[in-house]
Amino acid sequence: MIFKNYKTYLFLVISVLIAYVLHKLGFYLFKVNPEQFYYSLEKLYAIFFLLSFIIILIVLKISERNFDQVGMSFLLLTTFKIFFYYLLLKPILKIRHYDITMEKMNFFGMFILFLTIETIVTIRILSKKP
Repeated sequence: MIFKNYKTYLFLVISVLIAYVLHKLGFYLFKVNPEQFYYSLEKLYAIFFLLSFIIILIVLKISERNFDQVGMSFLLLTTFKIFFYYLLLKPILKIRHYDITMEKMNFFGMFILFLTIETIVTIRILSKKP
């Protein structure tokens, strides 16, 4: 069954929920107005979460079938994800009517956060050598 490794998905969900709450709190405390951002915070979290979920799902499936390919598969999937994120970021980089510094920092911060979560999950999978 797909969800037999529910702890992995639970770790992902809890990590994302904590990050989202802290992110919203940070915006509130530093008086950042995300309403002018090209992508809403919720939309970005949904996209990043969905891609992370898919990557973790694929890595878990690969670890069940061919454990030796987990690392390379993770690197390949991350490369595809980076290309997709570049396509998402491209419209933001073309904005000229307001300062996009905060929006770029927000995007790259989220990228690093989700990459860290995926890396931690992959390390846990690799540490369970069959």
